[in-house]
Amino acid sequence: MSAVWRASRAAVRRRRLQTFVIGLVILTSTVALVVALGLVQAASGPFDQTFDQQRGAQLTVTYDPAKASDDQLVRAAEHPGVTAVAGPFPEVVLTAPPSGMQTSDAAAYVPPPGPITFVGRADPGGPVDRVDLTEGRWAERPGELVLMKAPSQHYAKIGSRLTLPGAPPLTVVGLASSISLTADAWVTPDQLAAMHPTATEMLYRFAHAGTAGQVQAGQAAVTAGLPPGSVLGSTSYLTVKQSMTASAQAYIPFLGAFGVLGLLVAVLITANVVSGAVVSGYRHIGVLKALGFTPNQVVAVYLMMMLVPGVVGGALGTGLGVLAARPLLRMSFSGFDAGFFTATLSPWVPLGTLIGMPALVLLAALFPALRAHRLPAARAISAGSAPRAGRGLSVQRRLAGTRLPRSVSLGLGLPFARPARTALTMMSLVLGVLTVTLTAGLSGTINAIVDSDAGRVSTVIYASASGGPGHLAPKLTDRQIQARLSSLPGADKVVAAAPVLLHVAGDNQPTWVWFLRGDSEVNDNPLVKGHQAHGPDEFTTGTAFAEKRGLTLGSRITLELNGHRQTLTMVGLSINDNADEANADWPALDALAPGPAADGYVNQYWVRLVHGTDVNAYDAAAQAVEPALQPSPKGGGNSIQLTIVGTATVLSVLLGTVAALGVFNTVVLNARERRRDLGMLKSIGMTPRQVTVMMVTSMAALGVVGGLIGVPLGMLAHAVVVPLMTHPVGMELPSSMMHVWHPGTLALVAAAGVVIAVLGALLPSRSAARLTIAEVLRSE
Repeated sequence: MSAVWRASRAAVRRRRLQTFVIGLVILTSTVALVVALGLVQAASGPFDQTFDQQRGAQLTVTYDPAKASDDQLVRAAEHPGVTAVAGPFPEVVLTAPPSGMQTSDAAAYVPPPGPITFVGRADPGGPVDRVDLTEGRWAERPGELVLMKAPSQHYAKIGSRLTLPGAPPLTVVGLASSISLTADAWVTPDQLAAMHPTATEMLYRFAHAGTAGQVQAGQAAVTAGLPPGSVLGSTSYLTVKQSMTASAQAYIPFLGAFGVLGLLVAVLITANVVSGAVVSGYRHIGVLKALGFTPNQVVAVYLMMMLVPGVVGGALGTGLGVLAARPLLRMSFSGFDAGFFTATLSPWVPLGTLIGMPALVLLAALFPALRAHRLPAARAISAGSAPRAGRGLSVQRRLAGTRLPRSVSLGLGLPFARPARTALTMMSLVLGVLTVTLTAGLSGTINAIVDSDAGRVSTVIYASASGGPGHLAPKLTDRQIQARLSSLPGADKVVAAAPVLLHVAGDNQPTWVWFLRGDSEVNDNPLVKGHQAHGPDEFTTGTAFAEKRGLTLGSRITLELNGHRQTLTMVGLSINDNADEANADWPALDALAPGPAADGYVNQYWVRLVHGTDVNAYDAAAQAVEPALQPSPKGGGNSIQLTIVGTATVLSVLLGTVAALGVFNTVVLNARERRRDLGMLKSIGMTPRQVTVMMVTSMAALGVVGGLIGVPLGMLAHAVVVPLMTHPVGMELPSSMMHVWHPGTLALVAAAGVVIAVLGALLPSRSAARLTIAEVLRSE
């Protein structure tokens, strides 16, 4: 074994370039795989573990107590498919007023403005939804309150007081968390009865609830036989899981795609390097066998030669992947519900890549290394490294008969001399072009998403009715401000926007609804289906909101605000990816907040300007009309979009560089094999420049073919990967955002194959051109 190790170590020293190429390829592939596998594991494992520990509610249903009694709900839950039930729990939704209207008492807890769902519950345990009490104790008597909070949030203290309209003063005695998100606060059942409950909550677990269809079947079973209209709403644990892990799942498809591409490039280049080493080392193989190396030992030498960069590249890539995965995991799980579980990188991920990547290198090297196993020693010693006579000569003769310059015709014929090597190199170039095309498509689609409000909203102007630190309170009324903004030169449309945090019946998480006064076409969420909301009973929203609540066009939801209810029908589906946000027309807010109260919710104005109008000049004129207004420029993407584009670009550059290094390696092998040919050509008058052109042309031709094959494959990958990325975050894209390919774009990405090939071939070609005739032919 020591002899094999010494021979392998010597081979590594002789082939530093090939060793570097393999190491870099494995490193790049490993980084992408570690991050992708880490996100896959974090998007399911931690949530499932915490959910099982808490015996989370697989289905939460809110009922109307005026139509279904507690006894009816209990009897309806007696179904064979139901494994556990908790409830009925009385429920009421109260609204926290805006911050400026809340108490200034230092000992008071000031909640965020919006709805707060209170549930009457005697203890945190039970067969379903075992609430984790993180601080203090459970509410035991009237006047006590347990607040729901994520473990990582610190916004309330034990002993602080909460005062809300419609409720007696309550003292915070405990802080707790429920991954099922069944309530915002818990009080004793007696206390809740005094708060006049308006709904009843039931929690269920089923024998089969792994899919949305199974959860829906369970809901149909437990609600069968109840009076019509009893169900106010329901929430599946799958939608909760989706909302908590959506950001992470958005990264998985494209990182997985780049990881697979990196693996394929690694296999191709490893096989190419080993094959080239075997072909160019015939005499070395013969000498090893003549010295007593067995065929298996010779194979072991070549495998060990590849294992060294595989182990080093895999180890470095695993370390870098772990470092890259940590901030990505933090960002992916940094939403409002962060802290229910900790998304950490499983130790099996780095361990698997540390073992798997070197194993992959050995498998890729095994087949070409077996050629050395079969080669007799006498034949190996007597054989030269140049291609056998006749290989590719017919093609070269035909090319020589053309009017192409001799250096170009010879270069175009070189790839035919080693068809297997040519095929491996071209496949690497195809993957490089595929990667560049996929990145270009991703960037084009994301830029289309970012620019989707172009022509819709030119500027957003903020106004605060209550003023606030560092801000003035507007002197004009809301409607006067809108009228003045509409009258300014360059204004096309001005919409007053009122974001209101509301309660949706059956959903314990508050929802932001943007009520718009003016032309509803002026908004930053283009529609995919349906039409904009008009009138008091219509709303539009994105796929995330609709899927979370099982809605389709025509579905209805009930909104609650300060005791007022309004039922709206979904009439449009937009590209909005916020699962808790919708748009509605102004009359819907008038129904929820009758009288002048609705105007008090307006805090911004969306302005569309006439084409060619200077946005900065309009903003300055707006401030001159009302100094309290704060214009804000439009544009820019969110962190997920920017991270995807940046990461894809970096990975594309790395894989393109790796493909260029594969070309580099091929040209080096070709130059070594053809030293005598190069010497003969130079002796009959070929200049160094012509030698460079010949070698570069041989690879540029492969780049052209690689571009023609790689571009359609990249377009196909884009059509597959983008929907896989947008679906987890609840975004459905119109066809216009997928059709990002234009003749100029296609020409540029197709040229990437030639660019990669030329950059990879240039340096070794110039090196081959500098060889002197005497140096090459001295052994002849």
